[in-house]
Amino acid sequence: MAKKPSSTGTTRSLSVRVKSANKRTTAQQAWLKRQLNDPYVAAAKAQGLRSRAAFKLMELDDKFHLITKGCRVVDLGAAPGGWSQVAVQRGAARVVGVDLLPIDPVHGAELIQGDFNDPELPGILTGMLGAKADVVLSDMAPNTTGHTGTDHLRIIALAELALDFALQILAPGGAFVAKVFQGGTEALMLVPLKKHFTIVRHAKPPASRKESSELYVVATGFKGRAGGDDAAPS
Repeated sequence: MAKKPSSTGTTRSLSVRVKSANKRTTAQQAWLKRQLNDPYVAAAKAQGLRSRAAFKLMELDDKFHLITKGCRVVDLGAAPGGWSQVAVQRGAARVVGVDLLPIDPVHGAELIQGDFNDPELPGILTGMLGAKADVVLSDMAPNTTGHTGTDHLRIIALAELALDFALQILAPGGAFVAKVFQGGTEALMLVPLKKHFTIVRHAKPPASRKESSELYVVATGFKGRAGGDDAAPS
């Protein structure tokens, strides 16, 4: 029996059963049943959010106070737009989302279809934001292979690229959030993060499915790049 998250109000009391279909695999049927009975999916639909993942950012922000009124936010891997929506709703003055995939417009945010690894993008985004970013968010994850070790290494590599991007565009005092997987490899992120940020923590928001190995690394208090070449935020 599924229940809607307490923060969203009412409770669902019925579990939806999925009839078998000849063209669906067992895995596809299991996924569909999980979606139909997921309280976060229902809550996201009721609140007009793009995805259930929006609640992960809400819960991280509730705990770590990442998005402050008037801040500037960059959302990497933004499709379908749920995290950008949350950033706007929580008072960010400027929100820019970037993804290789097209994203339907998000009110209050600017969206770019492109590769965040493009060397020209940090300069472009700084211009769009009007200054360096206060928060860089990354909910990106590579397509999984089913091999745990490989998947861990791939997501850490992606998170490291996101971190390298964040170091170029963050204002001193800024925050960085990225998805990683449990399994030991997430510790590889700690050395560079602790070098550049005052506080570094791992967190698993309640909206992350219990069976999922995903974690988020949350780094706050950006110290600036080596050499003191960061300008103070305007």
